[in-house]
Amino acid sequence: MNYLAHLYLSADHPELSIGNFIADHVKGREIERYTGNVLEGIRLHRHIDAFTDAHPIVEESKKRLRTVYGKYASVIADVYFDHFLARDWSMYHHQPLTDFASSSYSLMNNNRQHLPERTMYMLSYMESQNWLVSYASITGIEKALCGLSKRTRFSSGMEHAHQFLQEYYQEFEGEFRRFFPELQEACKGYNSLI
Repeated sequence: MNYLAHLYLSADHPELSIGNFIADHVKGREIERYTGNVLEGIRLHRHIDAFTDAHPIVEESKKRLRTVYGKYASVIADVYFDHFLARDWSMYHHQPLTDFASSSYSLMNNNRQHLPERTMYMLSYMESQNWLVSYASITGIEKALCGLSKRTRFSSGMEHAHQFLQEYYQEFEGEFRRFFPELQEACKGYNSLI
């Protein structure tokens, strides 16, 4: 899952959200720097990733993507799934997506002491381009995938992956709808704070 889903699955708990948000940039022994619920958020992030990567429904999406995008299939599937979450946000959360995004950016900016340097750098772009809200549109997904494509070492083709989403939209949407309730349930059982 991508940024929006990770923040959503933190159940509006500030410290879990921070840990969940920074987890990809916390490497090796850097984790020892964190304690309490921020550490639990990092663990929650890793739980979400492991559950998602191993899930047979997600594998259906990745298998379809792998034929064109190879090893980048997982990354693209994560972005697609954030699209469906953002598009149908009102089905999942009481707060409008624009407000949730604004609150999330503020939370991170107000807790910069917890953010690795790479996270702070990324956050500046995320907030100025409002990634969390932009995921709701195909244009926003195109921009996100183009940005990811620029950061790959090899030619990924991700800059065209929004077209693949449009071509197989119903299939990916169906997979998201079947998978996401299972992920929500898996996260509820993970931590007593949720």
